[in-house]
Amino acid sequence: MWSKLPAVRGAPRRSLAASFSRSSLRHSTIHRWVIRFAPKLGETFNRRRNPAGGNWFVDETYIKVGKSWTYLYRAIDNAGNTVEFLYSDKRDKRTAKRFFKQAIQRNGRPECVTLDRYQANHAALVALDNEHRLKTERGTPLKPIAIETGRYKNNRIEQHHRRIKRRIKPMMGFKSKACAAIILGGIEMVQMMRHGQANYARNPSPNLKHQFEIIAKAA
Repeated sequence: MWSKLPAVRGAPRRSLAASFSRSSLRHSTIHRWVIRFAPKLGETFNRRRNPAGGNWFVDETYIKVGKSWTYLYRAIDNAGNTVEFLYSDKRDKRTAKRFFKQAIQRNGRPECVTLDRYQANHAALVALDNEHRLKTERGTPLKPIAIETGRYKNNRIEQHHRRIKRRIKPMMGFKSKACAAIILGGIEMVQMMRHGQANYARNPSPNLKHQFEIIAKAA
């Protein structure tokens, strides 16, 4: 994944891409560069992200850090585009509400959200939706966000988790929550790049390498 990275401002003089191609490069060095530069690239990429569609599929998946289990909240739309993600060491109403708030701020209000049967997620979305509708200006009232649930309705997002898990498995686990958050953010960013979720005015369909070059120059 990170072998596609070009030079980043503040990086060693040789480009990261050239450095990663050297078989003698230590994994610890690659790890340090990922931890250092992935957040900067992510911030720049997010400024170019297109809003997702109005039908969301939301679920959380387990992430092991050391001997503990943590959680990655994720949502996709009908087209398989990533709506939002949030890494957390907790799985509760407060965390779910923070996730939904983050997703709505970036993409706008959804028309319908498909959830599993975990009640904290339902309660968080309903509470946030009620707050949002109360704060809107007078005029045409907003419709409540429709919530769907069912045994097989969320298979789409559960299948989507596998793409992230495939990237994580060779890493043999994370040592710290801080590193997990950064690396998972980088994996999610690359996944969105592959799905063409960003807007590049001068090149509407850049490949993965060109996308890295564009955001690295702007980082």
